[in-house]
Amino acid sequence: MNRRTFVADTSTASIGALAFHIVPSRVLGGWRHIAPSDKLNIAYIGCGTQGLREMCQLIQNPKVQITSVCDVNKMSTNYVDWSPNGIRDGIRKILGDAGWGERFKGIPGGRDIGKEVVDQYYNKVNNTTNHSITSYEDFRELLVREKGFDAVKIMTPDHLHGHISIASMKQGKHVVIHKPIANRMFEARTTIRIARETGMRTHLLAWGKFKGLEEINTWLQQGQIGALKEIHNWSNRPVWPQWTSYPTDTPAVPEGFNWNLWLGPIPHRPYHTNYTHNVFRGWYDFGGGSIADMGHYSLWPLFLNIGVDTAPISAEATGTTTSMIENQVCKVVNNDVAFPYSSTVKFKFPAQSRLSAFDLFWYDGGIRPATPDELGDASLPREGMMIKGEQGMILAGFRGENPKLINKDNKFNPDPLTRETNQRSDDHWLDAFKNNTESPGSFLKAGAVTETILLGAVAMRAKKRLIYDTVNMKITNDEDANKYFYREYRNGWEL
Repeated sequence: MNRRTFVADTSTASIGALAFHIVPSRVLGGWRHIAPSDKLNIAYIGCGTQGLREMCQLIQNPKVQITSVCDVNKMSTNYVDWSPNGIRDGIRKILGDAGWGERFKGIPGGRDIGKEVVDQYYNKVNNTTNHSITSYEDFRELLVREKGFDAVKIMTPDHLHGHISIASMKQGKHVVIHKPIANRMFEARTTIRIARETGMRTHLLAWGKFKGLEEINTWLQQGQIGALKEIHNWSNRPVWPQWTSYPTDTPAVPEGFNWNLWLGPIPHRPYHTNYTHNVFRGWYDFGGGSIADMGHYSLWPLFLNIGVDTAPISAEATGTTTSMIENQVCKVVNNDVAFPYSSTVKFKFPAQSRLSAFDLFWYDGGIRPATPDELGDASLPREGMMIKGEQGMILAGFRGENPKLINKDNKFNPDPLTRETNQRSDDHWLDAFKNNTESPGSFLKAGAVTETILLGAVAMRAKKRLIYDTVNMKITNDEDANKYFYREYRNGWEL
């Protein structure tokens, strides 16, 4: 029960009798102490590598109390990460336990690990030995049985994002989630609509506040490069294996891993390691590809800063092709199951409230635009952003960091700017949820970037230039491509 509920449910006489027993939190524990009734209680759904990494950051925030964990995997050490000991060392640091994880061979994860981390951390900071949170395999059971929490943090594969978000909001819970909102246009639009209808507060974690992007917007509004013509953004992703067909072997489902729950809305297929953990992003069924993984980080803050609030009117994608030899004959593989090894997508945007019509180019898998002549012998970095206007250009880091202005007078901006760090990133959504106000990273602000990214995935599968009607969520020049906005649902998981 939080403070607001307590006050609402207690009579005036009872409040008066208790008033002298309420001690200001600053008296109890100094400036970092926050009374339990003032903390945001969070159920943590998804305890894989990224889930545990961010749990180690979030749990240290005094505004938070993690009350439950949930994951379809009980515990295993077969996770995939960017380093062999990064997760272990992060957990050791927050627990103050240099020996934590010595019993594991491999990279650990799962709900038992999540519960262990939370319980040990709270035992340490509260000087107790009996702290114990609840743990669940199925998020639906958690939402029904647990009553004393305010919000969920969702750290699952992409194909579950929309379903868990919608179910949580309908139960009166705020939602913070990793990108994307969903990996199908219909599910993403439905999730945003439910957020609006329920009034629950939401936050998409790709949101960020950058001085570099603010400077870029200033230059655009000042006309430093003339009318906007093109935006180029490129990433070195994917950094996970990619496939061109579904696996045909059928290994056993690991003990303690609920494969049916991991599949969620997707009709049954045999379990395979090529689907799970961080490699899920490469599959059309389970992920959103490199653009959903990294494009949210760069494009959404850019859209918010420069004023892109309308979806593109067309998209055209090209991607790596692969071939195989069958009966001594070379054949092109028709890949409609996974994103290509590398790709480019061209989006055409209509005029916005503050911008002229422009084209957006996305590149991944090592592809990047040609180096502008203005750079001379220099090369573009492996990840970056380039904004072209009629009278100049802006070069910047992948998320708009350290922008450089090159205009018709060949003038450069002053010293590079740095990212704002005056407030913890989690505090933006924590304060919004606690105060029941709109987060700066609200789902309600993410419609344009969500439709852009998901339309790009549809263009990759359609393999042609698509004309898009955002009002009706419809491809107007290829009726068959509209099926990619939806998915075939397992019984009981329909939206």
